Amino acid sequence: MEKREFKNKVYSLLSQVVKSMANPHRLEIIDLLAQSGRTVEEIAKETEISIANASQHLQVLKASNLVEVEREGNYIRYHLANDKIFKTWAILREVGFERVAEIDKLIQDFRYKKNVLEAITIDELVTRMKSKNTVLLDIRPTEEFNTGHIPGALSIPLETLATIIKTLSKNKVYIAYCRGPLCVFADEAVGILYKRGYKAKRLEEGFPDWKLRGLPVHAN
Repeated sequence: MEKREFKNKVYSLLSQVVKSMANPHRLEIIDLLAQSGRTVEEIAKETEISIANASQHLQVLKASNLVEVEREGNYIRYHLANDKIFKTWAILREVGFERVAEIDKLIQDFRYKKNVLEAITIDELVTRMKSKNTVLLDIRPTEEFNTGHIPGALSIPLETLATIIKTLSKNKVYIAYCRGPLCVFADEAVGILYKRGYKAKRLEEGFPDWKLRGLPVHAN
């Protein structure tokens, strides 16, 4: 095999991997699978697309070995093949945030409307967690929390926040986190807390980003 033929074939195969991710629904699916394994029905519900479309997107990701399947009784659950898949998406996301000004404007406009005026980074959270005045809230669904969460976090799915908010002390500072910077659960939670007179901020990143940093993780 000549040098040019060799390079052309390898780059062509690599481009197929990149191409398999180059779809907004498939990027969102990678974000979801970074939280926990899911069935095609669960993915369709979360992404608000049909089951047929969700299945098609999963097959594209599977063909590039980016996701794997596991049978649980009558159900098939999809998982990311390994942590490198999320890491690749996280780097792509970071490049987009840095190089595409429109993305930053969309995020800032959304958070302004939700009264989420300030977000903190993982590094800032690590420092804040040393204070007894800081309470960390995991706003994701319970299943995702049980699969893995930041140590010391309280599991308060968004739909339960309104019912338990009166039990929270207003003398504390609440840091809400969810799936990542494109997940709106934490924004919604901070908006609710802020309107009720609580001191609250959102974590800029999400649980998978915390895990990717090699920081401690708890699972139930």
